[in-house]
Amino acid sequence: MLPDGDEALGAKLMRRARPTLRLSLQMPDARHRAVLPRHRVARWIRAALDAPAEITVRIVDEDEARHLNRDYRGKDYATNVLTFDYAREPTVVADLVLCAAVVAREAKAARITPEAHYAHLLVHGSLHAQGHDHETSVADAEAMESRESALLQSLGFADPYRP
Repeated sequence: MLPDGDEALGAKLMRRARPTLRLSLQMPDARHRAVLPRHRVARWIRAALDAPAEITVRIVDEDEARHLNRDYRGKDYATNVLTFDYAREPTVVADLVLCAAVVAREAKAARITPEAHYAHLLVHGSLHAQGHDHETSVADAEAMESRESALLQSLGFADPYRP
């Protein structure tokens, strides 16, 4: 159940027309295709979009995730998702890089399915690609989390921030 006001936001988000999405999926390991079929990935990303987008989703191993996180964020560890946004207007252009091993560990620790965690991270990364940020202030973090919660619940997933 969404908190007061968020339920209306979730309904409003699902009613609006979805922007177009040009999606490229890069999964070197075929095992991820069962959890991440193209139509689901597109649905999850499209739910978070406010503008047309060209997005590449790449599933990587821990070595590549660590390398990218170290080189671009100065953090020497593999993280769950990295967003590289190149343009926001008139079309959102971005790469979303997800580390399969980190996603699997986090999903297991949270006792959720990998599918639910991938959906959350793809929504999260898509919001980042459009300029949303949870690291700039408490208010920005709360706004982004509220949006993620409403979107994920509208997609049939549990609120990732409220167990």
